[in-house]
Amino acid sequence: MSDIKITIIDRDDVEHQIDAPTDMAMNLMEVVRSYELAPEGTIGICGGMAMCASCQCYILSDTKLPEMQDDEEAMLAEAFYVEDNSRLGCQIPMLPEMEGLKVKLAPES
Repeated sequence: MSDIKITIIDRDDVEHQIDAPTDMAMNLMEVVRSYELAPEGTIGICGGMAMCASCQCYILSDTKLPEMQDDEEAMLAEAFYVEDNSRLGCQIPMLPEMEGLKVKLAPES
């Protein structure tokens, strides 16, 4: 098992340092759900298909992320509370190179 250390700041501004598995094909939204860092039913509503913005987060680290795809960009164009560093957690895979990733969950819309 190979885990990476990432930091997630929840919607109550509580910082959580967690171990995220890189060998289970999980994305950031799934990690947030598995650690119960957002109330049930408030994150990942579309199941990780980039069809809602419930998993929107703000990237606070310089971690190199995969390029934003068209569907993610389109969803963020319609979302609330979007900032220049906004991404959808469902589109960020947990990979070894994500070590040190730090994000803040966007407010529930």
